[in-house]
Amino acid sequence: MNWPQLLSLKKYGDTTLRSRTQQDELRLGFEVDYDRIIFSSHFRSLQDKTQVIPLSQTGFVHTRLTHSLEVSVVGRSLGRMAGQKILERHPELVDMGYKHQDFGAIVAAAALSHDIGNPPFGHSGEKAIGSYFASEKGNAVMSSLSRKQKQDLLDFEGNANGYRLLNMDKPGSPGGLRLSYATLGAFIKYPKESLPVKPSRHISQKKYGIFQADVAHFNDVASEMGLLNPEGSVETHMRHPLTYLVEAADDICYTIIDFEDAINLGNIPEDHALEQLINLVRNNIRTETYSVLSSTAERLAYLRSLAIGTLIADCVDKFMDHEEEILAGTLQSSLTDLSSYKAQIDDILALTVENLYRHPEVVQKEIAGYKILKEILDTVINASINDLNDQSNSYDHLILQLIPADLLISNELYDRLLAACGYVASLTDTKAMQLFEIINGRIN
Repeated sequence: MNWPQLLSLKKYGDTTLRSRTQQDELRLGFEVDYDRIIFSSHFRSLQDKTQVIPLSQTGFVHTRLTHSLEVSVVGRSLGRMAGQKILERHPELVDMGYKHQDFGAIVAAAALSHDIGNPPFGHSGEKAIGSYFASEKGNAVMSSLSRKQKQDLLDFEGNANGYRLLNMDKPGSPGGLRLSYATLGAFIKYPKESLPVKPSRHISQKKYGIFQADVAHFNDVASEMGLLNPEGSVETHMRHPLTYLVEAADDICYTIIDFEDAINLGNIPEDHALEQLINLVRNNIRTETYSVLSSTAERLAYLRSLAIGTLIADCVDKFMDHEEEILAGTLQSSLTDLSSYKAQIDDILALTVENLYRHPEVVQKEIAGYKILKEILDTVINASINDLNDQSNSYDHLILQLIPADLLISNELYDRLLAACGYVASLTDTKAMQLFEIINGRIN
């Protein structure tokens, strides 16, 4: 891979070249990407989607929206700092008009959208959708599909759904948001199809990121930027180098911010929690500043800022140390796994897992999410398939009035099932609960 290709400003459907030197500095293409994402309805819905604590009534915790905004801010810093070093190492990019802000804009936009395809109720939402198709009824529904199409549904993946949402045709907006290929490349954390599943230690092969419905679109993006697999695999491609920075931004935020949520909710004692953060920033902390802070909130804010800044600088160093491997597609680890502070990160994550991710409030709401999403999905799929087969009854007609009409455009079963999954994934936590109550005949 090479940087000139990887920084492509091309958008889907372009017939002429977009060069960096011809860009309007007041409305740079990569910055337009950010604007289009933040004003999209799918991004706005993240304000009512669970990050970790679902629908918490006990204090402020992060939603998918606040988490995504914070990840984009961290991503911008990572991109700009790495971009400055990349330009110093590759002066030909400067001659082509690229600036360090370009790298920051690409990473920020990709980071802003990294959770845009996730269902309500946290990661249990993905598993709830997949478990429906693993049931006897779900298996029967998709019996005529190809193996890859079945796997897309059995292992429904928010990352793949996010790629679909960003690029899906809509009335009046063919090509979806039409983001630059560089931003789409940085977004694709797992540049592979759902099958084949092969044992691999490479971080980019941990999950899949492309539905069968989007393979042609992705192949065009991958070809433009030189992400094609050198081994000739058509199902798996190389990861865009800037994806490592997007991933690092997410890792940094959930390491520090989820830990902060656990402290604010009282799940982790203050003294023990602050000690863990101090261990991470010990070499950078200013004792005279920290000693005058009188409240937990002030101490936590100071240590959080210092911790995030420390990890950003370290991840940029690791990115540049391994740039050659990254461009060759051979770096198997995330940047935080390579971090000089990995031991401290692991200690913090272990506390967060025990005291937040496994907290009864989280577990209870995830259990409820399974039931809610599976029942909504079953109802929508029944109505959609009956419509496809011209067998709709009165109840089906009523259900179909509640869902977007574009879910019913295709006459292909796979498209209908994927659209039903996408609809359920698009619901907010509150909307899903309301719809579940309506389906079960309970109206307030």
